Amino acid sequence: MAGYREHITVSGLLGVGYGFGAAIGFGFSPVQGALAGCLTGVAGMLPDLDAQSGRPVRELFSLTAAVVPIMLMERIVELSGSFEGTMLVSVLLYAAIRFGGAAVLAKLAVHRGMFHSIPALLIAAQTAFLCYKSDDVRVKLLMSAGVALGFLSHLILDEMYSVQWSGIRLKLNKAAGSAVKVFAKSAGANLVAFGLLAFVTYASLVDAGVVEQHDQIKQLLRHANSAIIR
Repeated sequence: MAGYREHITVSGLLGVGYGFGAAIGFGFSPVQGALAGCLTGVAGMLPDLDAQSGRPVRELFSLTAAVVPIMLMERIVELSGSFEGTMLVSVLLYAAIRFGGAAVLAKLAVHRGMFHSIPALLIAAQTAFLCYKSDDVRVKLLMSAGVALGFLSHLILDEMYSVQWSGIRLKLNKAAGSAVKVFAKSAGANLVAFGLLAFVTYASLVDAGVVEQHDQIKQLLRHANSAIIR
């Protein structure tokens, strides 16, 4: 299994290349490219959120808790309507992810479970798409693809480290196939993962304008927004 240093090095280098390529070759602004590159680097560590303990895991939770409010900043400003409200929501969101999220995952998640999977990759990428507020779908896709690239680098690197050479013979250790997978051994974990994937996929298609919201859903969202603003 690849370690913390290997993962952050690979995803960091990918992030530099991705951000530079976006700004130079695809017409995005330098700031957009730099942000996409940073998200790529951070996403390269996301699958290890299910690890039980250790300094790298604590640092990863702290980093994730800091990045999420930044990604949601424009949406938080819209909902809170004031500087003080924005600061309060951001602090509460940080604390909820940093401490609440870590406590929940420590009890429920299993290392190398569904966090190390293709469905988890798609959930993370589409969550980034939903969180990042922009009128330009291309920019949202840039951020989403960066998260997917970083996440995928982690899965592939774990699989590469599961290959061992014994002389001229190739040998796979017991962790082989546990990273780049579609299903886990637990039926409950599969149900939760694919249910969440279906939800964020539908929400992403609606957000992109590909799928029309049903009138009832629109009405529920309007009522929810009104309640939050009040």
